[in-house]
Amino acid sequence: MYSHTTVGSNNLARAKTFYDAVLETLGLSLRFSDQAMIAYQTAEGRPLFLVVRPFDGGEASPGNGAMVAFGAPNRTAVDACHAAALAQGGTDEGGPSLRPHYHARYYGAYFRDPDGNKICVCCHDPQ
Repeated sequence: MYSHTTVGSNNLARAKTFYDAVLETLGLSLRFSDQAMIAYQTAEGRPLFLVVRPFDGGEASPGNGAMVAFGAPNRTAVDACHAAALAQGGTDEGGPSLRPHYHARYYGAYFRDPDGNKICVCCHDPQ
């Protein structure tokens, strides 16, 4: 359904270091990286996750209420992704846990990348 998701960054080198470590825990790999953007992909090739310098030349800033959510294959991957995010300088927005107010099996974690973009990683499957 989705082709790609994009977040902005003011420091692509820092963002690449952060997302290389974080997205590896979910099986995404680097597709390409240049002076304007970084792209990660699943083994299937789509959807892409892109980190870009804003095309208008302005400063990147996180959207109020915006969030990107990555699906994880299991709860262990949620834990590993959240831990990698914090180890790479991300900030905690809610550690890994069940969140039954979403549904009985929803296991998720939330963090912000070094540019302030809010990221979720979640698993909808039973333990």
